[in-house]
Amino acid sequence: MGNASETSSLFASSISREHDILMGFLYSAFCLLSLVGNCTLLLVGYHKRSTLKPAEFFIINLSISDLGMTLSLFPLAIPSAFSHRWLFGEVTCQLYAMCGVLFGLSSLTNLTALSLVCCLKVCFPNHGNKFSFSHARLLVAGVWCYASVFAVGPLAQWGRYSAEPYGTACCIDWHAPNYELSALSYILCLFIFCYALPCTVIFLSYTFILLTVRGSRQAVQQHVSPQTKTTNAHALIVKLSVAVCIGFLGAWSPYAVVAMWAAFGDATQVPPTAFALAAIFAKSSTIYNPMVYLLCKPNFRECLCRDTSLLRQMIYRGSPQPQERFGANSQRNKDITASTRFSNGQQESYGACLNCTENTALCQLASPQNTACILTGSTYTEVTVQQLVDKPQTDFL
Repeated sequence: MGNASETSSLFASSISREHDILMGFLYSAFCLLSLVGNCTLLLVGYHKRSTLKPAEFFIINLSISDLGMTLSLFPLAIPSAFSHRWLFGEVTCQLYAMCGVLFGLSSLTNLTALSLVCCLKVCFPNHGNKFSFSHARLLVAGVWCYASVFAVGPLAQWGRYSAEPYGTACCIDWHAPNYELSALSYILCLFIFCYALPCTVIFLSYTFILLTVRGSRQAVQQHVSPQTKTTNAHALIVKLSVAVCIGFLGAWSPYAVVAMWAAFGDATQVPPTAFALAAIFAKSSTIYNPMVYLLCKPNFRECLCRDTSLLRQMIYRGSPQPQERFGANSQRNKDITASTRFSNGQQESYGACLNCTENTALCQLASPQNTACILTGSTYTEVTVQQLVDKPQTDFL
């Protein structure tokens, strides 16, 4: 009974109901934007898969990790926020926390790998031009393995997962280092290898790129030389990658600061509202990547516009508009009544027989009919087969 009541109090919200409802609405908006944005980005990437550059593999991988976080966290966090408590039990809490760590770390590690690739291509073009699709695939696999080590650690008793201090979600137990040595070592490694080191690598990579571009325009010209047929392509990827990194680190840094405060300071002094605000910023990171690349990358934007145009055409083709039907009917009437004039000034109407220019009303047949020529003496007469049946002729050809 004591354990049950302790678990119940652990999963009860420690912030006001109004704040929980606000979190629920914000999470709902993030979920919708992330689903639309990342699914659209993946669809565009699928359509242009034959022309993807190796560096763009990391953009697609980042979208996959963002979509994974969206699908695994928001469906549980939203109803819990509206219910003012965690609704799904301790086992689901452990899986929820593992997914959050896995997809969050894979996104950060992916951005680190992307910054290294951009630095290699801009600062060391002779080596960067050798970066191939197989290298990109190996790095993407390494990103997921690296993140998996720290995501599975707490399930193997290295560290611990528990409810967030505000009660309606789950993550790493940031209070555990105060009384567990293994939890302390886990959080130290997490902070060094999954935050400080990636941020340092990202910062140094883009610093080297900036220095290279400023110090030698010739190096940039060589990197985007005509022989690669990718003028300004890598430079654009660098700029967009910087934008995504700034957005991602800006979203996760408040949570990292609050977590370190709780882990290495007095955890009881950290207000639950601080964790709740930091979690909102962290979960907003899933919408930055598709917004930046779909809106600012020309080939992605062009592919999206082309797909949208095709979809619009399919919709219009499936449900024709009244104006289109009216236009088709009027065109058909024009075709029926259209006529041309011969050089002698007489009018030729569509559907009239060539031999009947005087009484065309009798020759406006609904459909073509078979005719036969009758020889009477030395005179030919053309009649329909139906007339032959109705009135047999003595001599006909």
